[in-house]
Amino acid sequence: MFRLLPRAPRRRPTSFLHRASRLLLVALPALALAQAASAQLFTDPDWKESPVPPAPEFDVRRMLQIDMPRVYDLQYGVDPKTLVVTGDGVVRYVAIAKSTGPGAAVNAFYDGVRCATGEIKTYARYSGDSWHPVENPEWASLNLAKTRYSLALAQQALCRNGAPRATADEMVRALRKPEYIN
Repeated sequence: MFRLLPRAPRRRPTSFLHRASRLLLVALPALALAQAASAQLFTDPDWKESPVPPAPEFDVRRMLQIDMPRVYDLQYGVDPKTLVVTGDGVVRYVAIAKSTGPGAAVNAFYDGVRCATGEIKTYARYSGDSWHPVENPEWASLNLAKTRYSLALAQQALCRNGAPRATADEMVRALRKPEYIN
């Protein structure tokens, strides 16, 4: 005699979207906690900026261009040798503005960006052949900054998810290959 065995319960095929949404339910809270811990590190109400060294030497020939609209025949960039991530979460660098027309004037700015708060501070300006320190430099919002190069630089290379990128080398790679921005 032939006897039927009980059927095993049939499993529904799990769709890609179903699996992805289940993964997101697990991953998003962990990501949010990590991001909050990172932001808390740099938004501490007792935060103090580390001492600022004098403006570093820069070389226009090393300039990595910042991707931004051309205005008044100026090119903006940063000397990669001047990029420094400090222990207090500030990214310091020398930004260069050079004209592309006749005369090729060069100006530079020794700036610091605080990714956690979206702020910039200019410590010194270079014109002629020397640095001129800014008296009482203060933090200002990147969105309200008079110079758009700082916002473009922060978005393209310096900051990621409210924190500075891990190293200056990573920032340089992001400037050289904009698709690296992840």
